Amino acid sequence: MASKNQNKTPLNSTLIITSPSHKYIGDEVPVDKWHQLGVDKMVGTATNGRMRQAFSIVNGEQELVPTSAPHSNAGSECGGIEFTREDVDALLNERMKYKNKFNYKERCDNMMDYIKRLRLCIRWFQEIEGCYLFEQEKLQNLLEFKESQCAEMELMLENKEEELNLIIVELRKSLSSLQEKVSKEESEKLQAAVDSLAREKEARISIEKSQASLSEELGKIQGELQSANQRIASVNDMYKLLQEYNSSLQLYNGKLQTDLDTAHETVKRGEKEKAAIVENLSNLRGQHKSLQDQYALCKASLEEVTKQKDALVYEVASLRGELQQARNDRDQYLSQVNDLTARVVNCDELAVKSNELEERCLSQSKQLQTLQEQLEVAQNKLKVSDLSAFETRTEFEAQKRLITELQNRLEDAEFKLIEGEKLRKKLHNTILELKGNIRVFCRVRPLLPDDSPCAEGKVVSYPTTTEALGRGIDLLQNGQKYPFTFDKVFTPDASQEDVFVEISQLVQSALDGYKVCIFAYGQTGSGKTYTMMGKPGHPEQKGLIPRSLEQIFQTRQSLLSQGWKYEMQVSMLEIYNETIRDLLSTNRDSSRTENGTSGKQYAIKHDANGNTHVSDLSIVDVRSTREVAFLLDQAANSRSVGKTQMNEQSSRSHFVFTLRISGVNESTDQQVQGVLNLIDLAGSERLSKSGSTGDRLKETQAINKSLSSLSDVIFALAKKEDYVPFRNSKLTYLLQPCLGGDSKTLMFVNISPDPSSLGESLCSLRFAARVNACEIGVPRRHTIMRSADSRLSLG
Repeated sequence: MASKNQNKTPLNSTLIITSPSHKYIGDEVPVDKWHQLGVDKMVGTATNGRMRQAFSIVNGEQELVPTSAPHSNAGSECGGIEFTREDVDALLNERMKYKNKFNYKERCDNMMDYIKRLRLCIRWFQEIEGCYLFEQEKLQNLLEFKESQCAEMELMLENKEEELNLIIVELRKSLSSLQEKVSKEESEKLQAAVDSLAREKEARISIEKSQASLSEELGKIQGELQSANQRIASVNDMYKLLQEYNSSLQLYNGKLQTDLDTAHETVKRGEKEKAAIVENLSNLRGQHKSLQDQYALCKASLEEVTKQKDALVYEVASLRGELQQARNDRDQYLSQVNDLTARVVNCDELAVKSNELEERCLSQSKQLQTLQEQLEVAQNKLKVSDLSAFETRTEFEAQKRLITELQNRLEDAEFKLIEGEKLRKKLHNTILELKGNIRVFCRVRPLLPDDSPCAEGKVVSYPTTTEALGRGIDLLQNGQKYPFTFDKVFTPDASQEDVFVEISQLVQSALDGYKVCIFAYGQTGSGKTYTMMGKPGHPEQKGLIPRSLEQIFQTRQSLLSQGWKYEMQVSMLEIYNETIRDLLSTNRDSSRTENGTSGKQYAIKHDANGNTHVSDLSIVDVRSTREVAFLLDQAANSRSVGKTQMNEQSSRSHFVFTLRISGVNESTDQQVQGVLNLIDLAGSERLSKSGSTGDRLKETQAINKSLSSLSDVIFALAKKEDYVPFRNSKLTYLLQPCLGGDSKTLMFVNISPDPSSLGESLCSLRFAARVNACEIGVPRRHTIMRSADSRLSLG
């Protein structure tokens, strides 16, 4: 065997890789690059700096690769050894020859030598695979470079095409303008020629008449005949001039036609240049396609080499299995020798056991016959069970058809339910539009123990006629009756549930995508807050706000089966002394100043869609009525209240609760956006009766001023004036979309049956009657989805 060299490979050396199908030295690639490609994981460096033996020496002195190229010792353990398909086949088909069949040490040594040669072949293939990976990367980089060039060329061609298109458009515009000028001038000159011909015809007619008269009086007026001849000569001269003018017009027309032909030729040249550019683009695309084909061929060759590598790996695994099998055979042979020696000793015992086995065979044959008889019985039972299974299957198919029919009926019912819901929405909106956009409900609170002992019937009465039943109310003052009619009148015995039933469909409109506003108006102590909020701690006396939220969340849950998904946002504010306060602000106490006003200034803004936004207002996402109830309690604790002579717990501010609803139907891709505004206005009161002083006096003056501004707005809307003073107060400016926009608006006018409050009740009913007569336009459905950063608006 050849001696092993002790040459060490430097780190910056190069790998010389040869192809399996061509016997030549490949490109030299730096080792750092091979490390980048991960080849160092597959092909290692020379162990201890020693060279691998030549393949011809390792392979049993058999010359497999006749080549005159010198072997390189740089790179991997394989050196410059080359392999061909014949070498690999000879290595795989090689069979071991042994002098002694049972000399296992010799067999193991030969097998280890064979495995070493196989490893050498496998490492050679790994080096080739690394070369192919490098070539693939080079081709990939070249392909990306060519693709980038093609993209730049296409971009340049597109820009050139756009420029040519712009030039063509400008030429066409100039052509059209020239044609318009030509047609205009032709029409003008033609009209002038027609006018001159008309004048000529008139002159000829007059000449003929004069000639007729001259023929009758030829003898008398010979001199006039000469003057007529002169006129005829002048007319002929004019006709000649007109003919010359007509010929000049024809020449001008020919010149314009020549300019038009020139423009057409310019357009044709531009189209030819465009065609040449398109042809160049197609050539570039052909080159790109050829590069893609080359890449596909390289990829196919790489796949073939990968398959060969997998086959060799499989062969190595099988050889290892054969080696293991040989070891197992050796152990088995040794055990067989021991067994044979033991069997010779026990041969007599085996003869006795054979007789016993014959007897057992006879008994087992009898048992087998018995088992066959039992099998026939089981087969009969199986036939009976098959019949029962067939009947069960028939019944199952009938049940399946019934279930399918019921499912179809259920789908039809769900479709009818959806259609019915759409029809209900349409009819409900139609009814609300017929009733008017601003509806007014009147509610009379019961007499309280602190009220005057006068009977209710002497002050407030309810007509019982068919037209006014449930809609009319009469006030009696100083013997004079004041009748009023509203959309609904609730007597003192009406419960909170009765009141909510009347507005439940209006609350539903918010889920349908409409803007809805419900506000309570009335004097201090008339029951506005009780109507809107109810009595805390008594579920049966809940007000309109909690009941509306319960209905909205229940309806949202029921509409999930129809594909509707809703998102809710809540904000609460109050207007106190013409200042906006955020009732959900976490740092509310620290933001107030010494005089009770808020340190933060909240601005009211209206957008083009009729929505009102309050800047820096706290907005909370809610998912259940429990969350809203917690927020309502927080707002109630933060709201400004005070004690007056007319009310123990009087609301000293206007409370505004806003719920923004965004809905999406995944089955119909329908999107809606609704707003529900529930407003509890501060109570109006007379200073003489309320006894307000100091801060209470300022509060009362601010409340009365804002309610007076509300009255001015209502009166301006009722009279349909051009200017409506919405900006006179924060309250009216905040309610502008509800009063003058496209919102469905309902007002509760609350009155007290106390005779001492009859004057304020009469003023409230008169104001409500004005509100009921207002027309603010037709409400429309909003189907615009809110953006991620949208702020809550009052609609």
